[in-house]
Amino acid sequence: MMMTPDFLFSKPQDERVDFTEKDLLLMVPYGLSLSNGTDRPFLILKDEAGEETLPVAINSLEAGATLTQSAQNSVPVSLHKFSESLLISLDIKLERCVFVEIKGVHQYVRIYMKNHPRYTSLKFRADEVMSLCIQLKIPIYATRNFIGRSKVMSAEITEIAQELSSHPLATAKTNNYLM
Repeated sequence: MMMTPDFLFSKPQDERVDFTEKDLLLMVPYGLSLSNGTDRPFLILKDEAGEETLPVAINSLEAGATLTQSAQNSVPVSLHKFSESLLISLDIKLERCVFVEIKGVHQYVRIYMKNHPRYTSLKFRADEVMSLCIQLKIPIYATRNFIGRSKVMSAEITEIAQELSSHPLATAKTNNYLM
């Protein structure tokens, strides 16, 4: 069955959903790349067979939350306890997270849910919700096509960061109006 935005969502969406269920690969957290030459860490997701690797550019807070959640020797700390309790109290179940779009250097996911009074899904920047998805054990999916495009985006981010670091004057504050 081909999924279309009209089938999945209550109103048309701006990303294109042109995949079937069989196109989706279940991705699991594999690790973090903190020293990739950029200021942005990457969460590394792999498919269950370990054949496909999805780099997800995240912010430092998400990276820290992900590291905290994966530390098995320490006392569990949840940055998302309130969100989890609120969802439970409202009987909203987050079913899955699917990577759907890349805009510039940002990846977007759609989180599908049950029992929300108005929506069957919501779209977020991936760097804003990855640690929540991992904490709540929400299955994360991507297509091979999306994985390929993400690898290109990741390489572009790394290349831009390396160019900037090799030209320190490019980021030097040369004017009082620059931050």
